[in-house]
Amino acid sequence: MLRGWAYFLGALGLLTYQSLDAVDGKQARRTNSCSPLGELFDHGCDSLSSVLMAVGASVAVRLGTHPDWLFFCSFVGMFMFYCAHWQTYVSGVLRFGKVDVTEIQVALVIIFILSAFGGASMWDYTIPILEIRLKIFPVLGVVGGAIFSCSNYFHVIFHGGVGKNGSTIAGTSVLSPGLPIGLTLVLAVMIYKKSATNVFEKHPCLYTLMFGCVFAKVAQKLVIAHMTKSELYLQDTIFIGPGLLFLDQYFNNFVDEYVVLWVAMVAASLDLTLYFSALCLQISRHLQLSIFRISCPQAPEQVHEHAGR
Repeated sequence: MLRGWAYFLGALGLLTYQSLDAVDGKQARRTNSCSPLGELFDHGCDSLSSVLMAVGASVAVRLGTHPDWLFFCSFVGMFMFYCAHWQTYVSGVLRFGKVDVTEIQVALVIIFILSAFGGASMWDYTIPILEIRLKIFPVLGVVGGAIFSCSNYFHVIFHGGVGKNGSTIAGTSVLSPGLPIGLTLVLAVMIYKKSATNVFEKHPCLYTLMFGCVFAKVAQKLVIAHMTKSELYLQDTIFIGPGLLFLDQYFNNFVDEYVVLWVAMVAASLDLTLYFSALCLQISRHLQLSIFRISCPQAPEQVHEHAGR
């Protein structure tokens, strides 16, 4: 069990991240430095942070005692983040609801602070008469928020297409972005439920982080498709990791699932890193920006020498 200071640092880190995430866009517009690269970094960080927030909150309320709820809360956040950009791809506008990411982050900060001072075991307290544990209330909040947010997202998805005949901004079907996230969730559920060694129950953080890498890439591809008004394709190397787990189960765990899970994690994280790096380099070259390297300015004597020539 983590100590209180770890939860306090989690709350402080999340609050700092939320504050910086809220002001970076305003600062970019104020300084006239908005660019596709900035949008890419913003949404890329958000896609990864949503995974880490889900894992951190689940640990803080000791949700591991209820594997099904742990799985739901870990993956529903990823799904809602994807849906937010799905409706943007359809309507061309990123909409924020009355209860959105900021409110969720504030709620998570409160959960971290409560766990810091009361200990994570406080969430196991059973309320008299009701005979339910405290940890059920955050879960109910997640369920209610998911229903409310997804109803708004899908209303826009089904009725807000700005393309021809109500299609996406790329002129494709409004349902086409559902394929990548659908495949991700189907693989996650199948591997979780079919595992003979209970790989998710025994290693929930590693399992969620591995699929979090898969989610981060498919979400980022959706952001890129919106930025470029291009079609979104299903096939991707990021599915190699989950595919290895699926094949291992198909062949009756020929290799230890824990080992395959680590291989899948390494493969997914490496694939995600290479993809993000390639994207940043391509955009930076187009915008003539220097990233991942420091340009060496010429020394004064070199400048005078070139001027003399």
